[in-house]
Amino acid sequence: MHVERYGTGDHLFLCLHGWSGNHSTFAPLAAQLPAGVTLWCPDIPNGATLADVTHQLAAFAVTLPGPLRILGNCSGALHGLLLAERMPVEQIVMIDAFAYWPLYFRMFLLPVWGRWAYMTAFANPVGRWFANLSMARHRTGDTNLTAGFSSVDHAAAYRHLHLLREIGSPLRFRGLAARVDIACGERSFAAIRTSAQIWQEVFPKARQYVLAGAGHLPLLEAAGQVRSIIFEDCFKELPCPI
Repeated sequence: MHVERYGTGDHLFLCLHGWSGNHSTFAPLAAQLPAGVTLWCPDIPNGATLADVTHQLAAFAVTLPGPLRILGNCSGALHGLLLAERMPVEQIVMIDAFAYWPLYFRMFLLPVWGRWAYMTAFANPVGRWFANLSMARHRTGDTNLTAGFSSVDHAAAYRHLHLLREIGSPLRFRGLAARVDIACGERSFAAIRTSAQIWQEVFPKARQYVLAGAGHLPLLEAAGQVRSIIFEDCFKELPCPI
């Protein structure tokens, strides 16, 4: 499992990327890293089951000194919650995390047709161009929501989407001891904004933030705001609008 390290400070974060991402998802944040912080950014490993993936991540996490803090982007936040079920976690920052499966994800998981739909949308450049164009209102003008799919192993990415379905209801995470912070892009998908409300019900004490002007790529589109939430604890708390 490849792991990228940014920074050398004693304040550690385990950073878990989303579905089509890798360790470089956190490079924009690393460019604004305070001196006392280190980001450990693994590439989410492949696994036959979700338990396999969690086990591999946990095996690395236990080697980190000090309290475990997790920054999870999109589905990476779900992996962070799974880790928190099996080991002590002090803090989880959830960025644009889905709490349920919207229709477009469920369509990709349909037998036979779902795989064809995924490959059409994400495994060829024309499909990615149309998909990115169709999601223009959920991103800023200079970002690309499908760029990560240009270099992924599509068989592994499609299999991982099936694994994520194993998580089930977000209610399974109710009662976790970790401090939870929830953030979503102001222009992100409606399912993300609805998910933020669901996560707030799961974690009633969680602090919730809206990332002004950002779509579904907050680490690219609002890195400074994310930095404020995580490292400076001074971003103004706002309700997440629907």
